[in-house]
Amino acid sequence: MTLPGFVNAHTHLYSGLAPLGMPPAEPKPTTFLEILQRVWWRLDRALDADTLRASARYYLAEALLAGTTTLVDHHESPSFIDGSLDVLADAAQELGVRLAVCYGATERNRGRTEALEGLAECRRFARANRRTLVRALVGLHASFTASDDTLREAGALARELGTVVHVHVAEDRADVDDAKRRGWAGPLERLLACDALPRGSILAHGVHLDAAQVRRASEAGGWLVQNPRSNEANGVGYPAALGEARWAALGTDGFPSDMAEEREALFRLGGREGREALQARAAGGAKLAGELFDAVLAGDAVEVTDWQAPRPEIVRVRVAGQVVVERGQLVRADLAEIRARAAEAAPRLWQRLRDLP
Repeated sequence: MTLPGFVNAHTHLYSGLAPLGMPPAEPKPTTFLEILQRVWWRLDRALDADTLRASARYYLAEALLAGTTTLVDHHESPSFIDGSLDVLADAAQELGVRLAVCYGATERNRGRTEALEGLAECRRFARANRRTLVRALVGLHASFTASDDTLREAGALARELGTVVHVHVAEDRADVDDAKRRGWAGPLERLLACDALPRGSILAHGVHLDAAQVRRASEAGGWLVQNPRSNEANGVGYPAALGEARWAALGTDGFPSDMAEEREALFRLGGREGREALQARAAGGAKLAGELFDAVLAGDAVEVTDWQAPRPEIVRVRVAGQVVVERGQLVRADLAEIRARAAEAAPRLWQRLRDLP
């Protein structure tokens, strides 16, 4: 059976090494903000060029083996900004997988200077990239870690470059509370007021948007991307209003890019919405990928033994008409070497993480 290539509409390649022994946070986080502060914001600060390269290659290799042919990545590595998007893009081009990538501008470590460096990386990469399988986006981490000036500049940059903004929106109640403290009804309203969302922009999560806000996001041309496994693991809730979205897709938010497993989680958690609505969301990534790559991606396909099986066997994967996976092996790269490099890099990354102040 041949299916369109699977699309991961929101993820973080920088988390690729996390399954390889990442040490637990101490003390154990009890809120979403503590999870960010003690886990992911420390991990991204610990990344350097070598560990990021190992992480990206490992994550993308496993994604291809699971039949994922397009990934939409949201990247941050505050200690290694300039040139970081090239590391991710080179890994994607090497393995033969489509990648839409941005740097998530934020002010959470060094204020506006950090945000401007992140936007500069988006601009530099977008102007320099000539890779056939890679597209450049403009990124914002989330509005609660950025000033109005940064939000405005991200939207303006995306329009200048002819691309869209990729941003976390209302993943947790903390994002909503921050927007309200600033005088807005919520983070969506703030982003729209700052003109930060060109049509086609990608709004990850939307857990704490209500039905009217989801409709407003759709009217503005936004894509809502649900991330069931991540939302469940982080205890942030279920995006009950996403049924109102005109355009919605499925992502993993840094969890392994196994879209069959993500789809199972979607059906398990969203039973009240009805299977037809959930099926449409699971399939929405194909349209998003087509928009990002300005093409009908007919050459991206996955051959499986039985899609209805709990774990369909991937027989062959094609991207842009080229075979990139054949019977569990990468065609364009050495899978054993990628896994070995990841296993070597992970302990170095964990040590760098421990050494952070």
